[in-house]
Formats: sequence, structure tokens, C-alpha cells
Amino acid sequence: MSTSPRSTAPAPGLRRELKVADAAAFSVGLIGPVGVMALLGAGAAGILGAGAAWAFIFALVAVSLVAYGFVRLSRYISHTGSVYALVGLTLGPRAGFVAGWALFGAYVAIGAGSGIEIGLFVGKLLRGLGLDATPDWAVVAVVALAVVLALGRREVRVITRSLLTAELVGAVLVTVLSVVILVRLAVGTAPGGRHLSVDFLALPAGTNVNVIAAAAVFGFLAFAGFEGAATLGEETRNPRREIPRALKIAIAVVGVFYLVTIAAQSLGFGTDAAGVAAFSSSESPYGDLASAYVGSWLAVLLNLAAALSLFAILLGTVSAAARILFALGRDSGSTRGVARASAGGAPVTALTVSLVLVLLIIAGQRLVVDDVLDATFYALTVGTIALLVAYVLATLGAIRFLFSRNTVGTRRAPLWQVAVPVLALALVLYTIYRNAVGLDAPYSWFPLVVAGWLLVGLAVVALSPGLAASVRSRLAQADAEATARLDAGEPAPTTAGGPQ
Repeated sequence: MSTSPRSTAPAPGLRRELKVADAAAFSVGLIGPVGVMALLGAGAAGILGAGAAWAFIFALVAVSLVAYGFVRLSRYISHTGSVYALVGLTLGPRAGFVAGWALFGAYVAIGAGSGIEIGLFVGKLLRGLGLDATPDWAVVAVVALAVVLALGRREVRVITRSLLTAELVGAVLVTVLSVVILVRLAVGTAPGGRHLSVDFLALPAGTNVNVIAAAAVFGFLAFAGFEGAATLGEETRNPRREIPRALKIAIAVVGVFYLVTIAAQSLGFGTDAAGVAAFSSSESPYGDLASAYVGSWLAVLLNLAAALSLFAILLGTVSAAARILFALGRDSGSTRGVARASAGGAPVTALTVSLVLVLLIIAGQRLVVDDVLDATFYALTVGTIALLVAYVLATLGAIRFLFSRNTVGTRRAPLWQVAVPVLALALVLYTIYRNAVGLDAPYSWFPLVVAGWLLVGLAVVALSPGLAASVRSRLAQADAEATARLDAGEPAPTTAGGPQ
């Protein structure tokens, strides 16, 4: 098998055609910031009141610290398995498989939650247009999945451009609304006599770091998918350079968008008790604020933008999940089933499997949960906890890979920088703890659901010694070649096949 230093060989069928803008667009689309802020700000306000912004500030800091490991590792490793490869090459193939399994499950669950939420906003859109129609949210989600199946089988460039287009339209509309709100607050023409202030940073009396960490699940969910560009490591030109840049661009752009939007939402509703109650109970913060500050026509457009952004999240998460499953199947030694790619470069079988799992979650939710908001948050919370587990393993791998001495006694990063991933690890572990202990049902069940999913992944590895051996062989060979050339001081090629 031919491999390049710092990257594993691309599988047949995957095409190396993307640039940094495409990779960044994939991460941004996977995050879906417009769809995220259509609802998660209200969820954070339910815990932190007027200080809902702190959930996103906490998560932005933590995700930036976590991203350090992804960015540094992506300079050495480019693989469509994302966390699977990053952990597999640093902590070993079994840990890598479990990390990939966790991320795969996270994307599937988050995709299901986003699909359910599409139904909510489509219903609001139709009512805003004056149509007396409330389609079942499960039916809307199934239609969205059918469209994802059609797009997901096409070239990856089509997917990234679709994600970017959906987000750009919505981001422009949300930014316009935020600016209007802040300007009207500043000049004194806001409804209810509200005015511009820094009260959106005020926390309720008695709030401590425990409460902020509990609310931070909404913030982490808001950034879920920033690592999505790493799944394009075998489809991006010069991935060693472009993937790290794409990750940093995605976090910076989305972080600024979130802070402006949550400030506008909190102040727009008002930071008094009545305003906080209205914000935290709103099923459509965009629509409610647009109607109050601009007009009902903008509310209709924003509900449409939210639905499109949520569709982008669904498309992005299913596409990313398919690539991880493809990598897990391919590195197990198979060339069939989920390891098969189409002539157009799409992991078609893995895509179908991912879609079926999303469909099963949606169907299960529809059978046992009546409220669309509950169904949305249940799936999203499970996905976020699984995602945080993958972040923990990736961060541990970064610590070992970057700060352990290599064969010639040197480190790949200055030792003082170890404080960054260590702090990231502490914040993520604490967030997991706060969202796993002391909660009421059904939220107290969700960590158990994630634990069960991880046990399935562990069982697959334990009961399939041939699988573990194959993964170890493929990843170890790439790691040995990468380490030998890096230690010798040889510069890395710009693509997996060598300099282009």
C-alpha cells in the first residue's frame, strides 16, 4: 500500500477536488449556525436567564481549546475517518474505532434532531403564509431525508456548495434582523421601551459554574460539526494545510455570528423577568423578534431560512456520518458494503445506512414523543454527549502525539502548549459530568443511551479480532512512514499522492 508522510492513502473512488473554502463551507454547513440559533438560544435562556450568552461563550472557549488538537493533528494526518483516524494513529486502533463509532453515532443523532426540527419550522412557515396547514413533523422529516439521499449521492463539491448556499442566505437575513434590533435598541425606538445595554451578560442570582456547565450543552451543540472538515481529508487538495485552515475559519466565523445573534436575541426580548420568560418559551425566536422589530414578512423569510439551515445540518451530518462509516468499513479490510464508493466518489452504501438509522430514530421519537420540541432536544442531547466523548478521545490523542518524545527525542509541539489540550479536556469532561449526573428523566437516561452505543462499538472490536488487526495494520503503516519521514526532517507533500 502506498502512503504519503502525514496522510493515509485515499480510498479508490474518493476524489481529491476541494479547496479550503469548500472544506470550511462543509464545517459551517454541518454546524448550521442559522438553524442552531433558531432554537438553542431559547434553551440556554431557560437555564441562564438573561445571561444565555454565557453558554455560548463557555462553549466557544472550550471548543477553541479542543480545536487546538484537531488543527495540530490535521497537519500530520488526513483521513476521511476524522476522529477515528486521529485517535487510531495516536491512541491505537481500538480506541480509534470507538472514537469513530462515537462520532458516527453523534452525527446520526444530531441529524435526526435536525430533521425533526425542520418539521417545526415548516409548520410555522406555512402558517406565516396564511395556510391552514400543520403537516406532521415526521412526514416533513422523511421528505427531507429523501432530498438528502438524492444530494448525498452526488459529488462532494455539490454537497459543500449546497451547504454554503443554504447558510449564506439565512445568515444574511439573521444578521439584518440582529442589526435592526441593536440599532433600534440604541436609538430608543425598540418595543416596550427596551434599550441597548450589557445586561445580556447578567447572570441570575446564585448562578455558578455548575449551572453554566449544565447550560453549555446547548453551546457545545451549537458548535457541533466544526470538525466536519476533517472528514474531507481525502477529498481536499493539500489537506495538511487546508484542513487546519478550514477548521479555524469555521470556528471564527460561527463564533462571531453566535455572539452577535445571542446578544440581539436576549436584548430584543428584554432582560427583565417577562422578557426572559418570553425568550425561553419561544418556539420561533427569529419569527417573534422579526414580527416585533421589522414586520411579519421578515418572520416568514426567517422561518424559511431556519428550515433551510436545518436541512443543511441534516445533509452535512448524514454526509459526514457516511464518510466515517465508509472509513471504518474500508479499514476493516472490506471493499464491499459500507466500504463501497460510487463512480462519482460518494460512499453510497454508508450513506444509505446512515439515512436508515436517522429514519429509525425519527420514527421511534414519533411513536413515543408527542411534542416536537421534546423530540428535537432529546435527539440533539444524545448526539452532543456522544460528540463530547469523541472530543475527549481526540484531545487525549493530541496530548500523546504532540507532547511525547519521538524516536529522536524531540516533541512535535512546545511542552508549554500542553496546557491548551489539558484545559480543553477538563472543560469537556466537566460538561459531560454536569449533563450525566443529577438530572431528571428522560435526560438522565441519555448518558446511558450513549454508553450503550459505545459498548456496541467496543463489542464489535472485541468480537472481531480480524477487524482490529486490519485497522491496526492500515493505520500503523501510515503512522510509521509519517513518523520516520517527519523525524528525518523531510517536508510533507501537498497531497496524499505527493507534490502536485
